[in-house]
Amino acid sequence: MTARDKYHGVWPVMLTPFDDRNEIDWSSLGKLIDWYIKSGVSGLFAACQSSEMFFLSDAETLKLVRFVVDRADGRVPVVASGHTAAVLSQQIDQLAAVAETGVDSVIFISNRFASPSEADPVMQERLAILSDALPRSVGLGVYECPYPYKRLLSDETVRWCAESGRFTFVKDTCCNIERIRRRAEIANGSRLNIANANAQTLLDSLRAGAAGYSGVMANFHPDLYVWLCDNWQSEPEKAEKLSLYLSTAALVESLDYPVCAKDYQVAIGNFATTNCRARETGGYFRDHFRSNMRQAMKLGDEYRRMIGL
Repeated sequence: MTARDKYHGVWPVMLTPFDDRNEIDWSSLGKLIDWYIKSGVSGLFAACQSSEMFFLSDAETLKLVRFVVDRADGRVPVVASGHTAAVLSQQIDQLAAVAETGVDSVIFISNRFASPSEADPVMQERLAILSDALPRSVGLGVYECPYPYKRLLSDETVRWCAESGRFTFVKDTCCNIERIRRRAEIANGSRLNIANANAQTLLDSLRAGAAGYSGVMANFHPDLYVWLCDNWQSEPEKAEKLSLYLSTAALVESLDYPVCAKDYQVAIGNFATTNCRARETGGYFRDHFRSNMRQAMKLGDEYRRMIGL
């Protein structure tokens, strides 16, 4: 399988379950990994923003990534970030350690390379330094993480990544179909794949040549995203209807994510708690967000019946 084939499909941005002491709940994490894989995902993205990576120690991140790699056990490839440091030398240490865990690719965070006021050439220079510092045996990727600020890649940076031959994966959060089309065209013919994080533009991005989906809603109904990525060409009418539902259902992200996703995982028996380090959970229950989330997810059963799942 080529890197381009491998990185097609659905790549969930993984949650990190915590127990009543707010320590990582390894039993729940194992259930989550098995659930993703049973749903048909192509790979797993560990130690990302949904994993609350900015609230994990470096030691916890490495233990988490190793656990995911071991539990996946070759059933699907794993990519991981953990790129949280502000200083380049520390970033090299962080990501070199992640590269040694057995992941398929190490994912950089675009906003870690430059401040909002620094121009794109500064980012590209630091991106090149970090790329050169990591072993060529592991693939590289870039995630346009919204926290602590969103830094979108320029077309020139995407082209540099594609032409380098090192990069396999861009987690695109631009939410702009014209920009995604340009990126897909730039990546065409290289080993670089564009994974869209945005449900509302997903179907159009697949038509434009994007490789698949890597967004938060794969923590609710990954099977529906898998079906869409696999069948949008062969069953276009059903794909269009399913896309409309997924675009609407994705609004639940605004309901105190990742609390809402953890609450869903509690509901299906994977998690023991909704505890988060990144967000206080009380508002989710106080504002009746649970009922909104569960109604939106229940409607998904109608679409499962439509597509034969």
